[in-house]
Amino acid sequence: MPTLRSGHRVQLLCSGQAFFPALIEALDAARREVRLETYIFHDDAVGESIVSALERAALRGVAVYLVVDGIGTPQMPARWVVRLQSSGVQWQQFLPLGSFGLFIPGRWRRLHRKLCVVDQELAFCGGINILDDFIELNHGVQTIPRFDFAVSVRGPLVADAHNAMDQFWRRLQTTRQLGQGQFQEVRRSLEQLLAAPLQSPTVKVTEPASAAVGMRATLLLRDNLRNRKRIERAYRQAIAHARSEVVIANAYFLPGIKLRRALIHAVRRGVRVRLLLQGRYEFFMQYHAAKPFYGALLDAGVEIYEYQAGFLHAKVAVIDGKWATVGSSNLDPLSLLLAREANVVVDDGTFAQALLAPLNSAIQQHSVRLDKAMFTHRPLWQRLKDRLAYAVMRLTLFLSGNDY
Repeated sequence: MPTLRSGHRVQLLCSGQAFFPALIEALDAARREVRLETYIFHDDAVGESIVSALERAALRGVAVYLVVDGIGTPQMPARWVVRLQSSGVQWQQFLPLGSFGLFIPGRWRRLHRKLCVVDQELAFCGGINILDDFIELNHGVQTIPRFDFAVSVRGPLVADAHNAMDQFWRRLQTTRQLGQGQFQEVRRSLEQLLAAPLQSPTVKVTEPASAAVGMRATLLLRDNLRNRKRIERAYRQAIAHARSEVVIANAYFLPGIKLRRALIHAVRRGVRVRLLLQGRYEFFMQYHAAKPFYGALLDAGVEIYEYQAGFLHAKVAVIDGKWATVGSSNLDPLSLLLAREANVVVDDGTFAQALLAPLNSAIQQHSVRLDKAMFTHRPLWQRLKDRLAYAVMRLTLFLSGNDY
């Protein structure tokens, strides 16, 4: 199990309607430094409000660093670029698609985590992009807000988030300098990067006054270097230790065989396992590719609920009413094999119950439980789509050098 440290204050933020005001308030209170990473930074009213907050911080003399993903955010609006550069905000784009786009397998590795660290004291982590709750990029304006979560955290894990973001920024700088032929700058950047892990941490973390009674928590990062399996392993270990209940809400659910076995073995031990999954059609691959696995899970007694009220984007879980995680990682190949992800794990009954409440409400009031008999006898054309999506997914993984 990942090592959890005490001394944290973790606040659950339900949907962007809670997250964005808290983020803007923190940005406006920043005194020294802001680091923000996001997959999508969309040109809408929410995006405008965050750009304005970053701009205000930079104009106050705060060091502001922004990283966006090259697929999630293929192009920043020109007016934003001018404002960011004029105010002193430093920003970079991770793996722009370029001329050949996704035909280059290496381009499938994405920055999917949503992290922010303010003044090395406060961190935000979750699944919420910089995107209006009511806007679905492929489906237009919605009447129901997106079902998603984030957390704000004070305590020791803030240092981990800051160090990860700082090192990632330096790697991006080095890559850009290589592309521009700035070899002297690259040498200096590499020297700094190699020296950084050997230095004493520079992060000054403001811990709660009574750290001994603070929440136990940790930050789990997934990358393609040292932390390839950390998030998936944490899920499997927590499920393996479950004694009464597992509740998982995940937007794009296509777990590998080890995670599927962990869920099935939990049911056989007498654990109630409930999965809250996307019920609305969003993308062909994500919607259909997971369906071939549902039968075995339903046969084992796993309860599968499809969320119907709006679009589900959550990546959260609660186990035994005490262990909980909130983050950016889906339980699918993109998140578990190719993307940079970040999840916060909290071991605290009060926090877990606060997260469990909206999950229970969504399951009971806004979801449809899959019936095994009806699922087995769904139309042939649906089953063919499911198999086609799964085959395409496996081919995509093969071309990227991964198996699942």
